[in-house]
Amino acid sequence: MREETVMTYRKFFRALLLAALLLCACGQQQPSPSGEPPSQAPSRSGLSWDDLAWSGCLQLDYAQMFAVDYGPENFKRITIDQDTYLVVPEGAEVPADVPDGVTVLCQPIQNIYLQATAAMDCFRQLDAMDAVTLSGTQAEGWYIPEARAAMEAGRMVYAGKYSAPDYELIKTSGCGLALESTMIYHNPEVKEQLERLGIPVLVERSSYESHPLGRMEWVKLYGALLNRELEAETYFRQQLEQLAPILEQENTGKTVAFFYITSNGAVSVRKSGDYIAKAIDLAGGVYALRGLTDEENALSTMNIQMETFYQEAREADVLIYNSAIDANLETIEQLVAKAAPLADFKAVQSGDVWCTGKSMFQESQSVGSLILDIHAILTGEDEGGLVHLHRLV
Repeated sequence: MREETVMTYRKFFRALLLAALLLCACGQQQPSPSGEPPSQAPSRSGLSWDDLAWSGCLQLDYAQMFAVDYGPENFKRITIDQDTYLVVPEGAEVPADVPDGVTVLCQPIQNIYLQATAAMDCFRQLDAMDAVTLSGTQAEGWYIPEARAAMEAGRMVYAGKYSAPDYELIKTSGCGLALESTMIYHNPEVKEQLERLGIPVLVERSSYESHPLGRMEWVKLYGALLNRELEAETYFRQQLEQLAPILEQENTGKTVAFFYITSNGAVSVRKSGDYIAKAIDLAGGVYALRGLTDEENALSTMNIQMETFYQEAREADVLIYNSAIDANLETIEQLVAKAAPLADFKAVQSGDVWCTGKSMFQESQSVGSLILDIHAILTGEDEGGLVHLHRLV
């Protein structure tokens, strides 16, 4: 079944590369070289919601958690899960009779308060980091160099964490959008207060994409918000082209376990349907914990006891330790100090143990390079050029 799934990915991938169209066949045309949507007629007053006939849509190859529809005069409708957003082009009036529950975003969208750290990489790839001036993360919490540099230079300032934002600073800064992670749902009163202050809130859900490239395709959402659809499409296609040769190769059959040890000694692993597990598969490996599932919640991770991990992953060919939450490791000795049973693992004894860098999960566009890294360690090709992984010595 797994080999059939991989073949399906490969065939689908090749078809996508031959059909690199930005907009689906809903009647929408290609963007102009400037990245602007096709309709450039001057905006007129008096539009109502019912006048916005959605005749075009953004083509998405993998992402399932958002959609973008195009209407007249550069209006856009964005749907994310159950939320709907109306993007009003610069110089246009907000249409009459916008339904309750539709969030209005007026372009240009500037002075963004960014709480969802995974989105920053999309702004970086679109050369649009100047649109973000308010951060929900302190400078030392950023592992994206450009974000830390922006804060140190004062181009981006700390405006409080998701549960305790600096409302006065955000309001007086002319914030055009609060870009939140799903953590905001734990503090709904914060979202309500931002909206009462006239600040629209968009909840980022790229982490809920089950396909690794679906997560990366969220760059197109930010392209739509910033009128940089062409730049987003060009960047995404370049990533697909880099991966195409890997997907045409036979699977190595080597098993890979991706994990970290929690503070109470449990083992945090990715579920078999998670994008990391699928990235391992696309890279030419076999996820060693593919039999572990948990239907009780929608989280992509689950904690298991060391005994279970021992049974499932002891014979794994490769171990990858996730340092995103835990401390970055440099040696196998440091790893075994966290859990002595790991010394018996096949990969530990063979020295095929790797560790992620701290920046990987802030860099949402890292999925492609992560697949390239995993492929390199599975095949022994160009291990010196790894971006996100390093070998424990």
